[in-house]
Amino acid sequence: MKNYLSETASQTAGPYVHIGLAPQAAGFNIFEKNFSHVLTNSHTQGERIAVEGRVFDGSGTPVRDVLLEVWQANAAGRYNHPADQQTDKKLDDDFRGWGRTCSDFDSGVWRFDTIKPGAVVGRDGRLMAPHLNLWIVARGINIGLNTRMYFSDEQAANETDPVLNLIEWEVRRNTLMGKREQRGSEVVYTFDIYLQGEKETVFFDV
Repeated sequence: MKNYLSETASQTAGPYVHIGLAPQAAGFNIFEKNFSHVLTNSHTQGERIAVEGRVFDGSGTPVRDVLLEVWQANAAGRYNHPADQQTDKKLDDDFRGWGRTCSDFDSGVWRFDTIKPGAVVGRDGRLMAPHLNLWIVARGINIGLNTRMYFSDEQAANETDPVLNLIEWEVRRNTLMGKREQRGSEVVYTFDIYLQGEKETVFFDV
């Protein structure tokens, strides 16, 4: 008679995800170099922008312990990665294109300080509209969620974007739009993410 081991119980992220991945958010200073929500320095090329929002659960309540990562192209539309073969576009040595942040434990607001990316040529040779790739993990989420944020002021590019056009219901494409506004001297794109419900954000299986 064979004995089968039972399946190990799954564990959602948190609360220790912050200590391991973003310790400063949890009040710990344990790493010599912490990952940051700031992707730029004084020499980074491109238009400086801030991207911020909140993550909401199915009841419309802000989730206040979310961790997000961003991966994006530089202002020329090239990723700082060997797999990006757009050799006609220059790399920016002062822009890695990757960052990590946590939502504020009180307000639920998360934020990235970065630059607006350029358009990227996809694997199939078609041009993709400027966008950010986001990965979201939080308590209650077994597998990290992948989504994109496009820019509301790039309407012409968005209309021909091959990924957006894969979304059959056009109204659902609006869940991927970051809304641009000018706050004094700062350009801010607001992008709220809905995990469930009528406003659920489009997520991608990647």
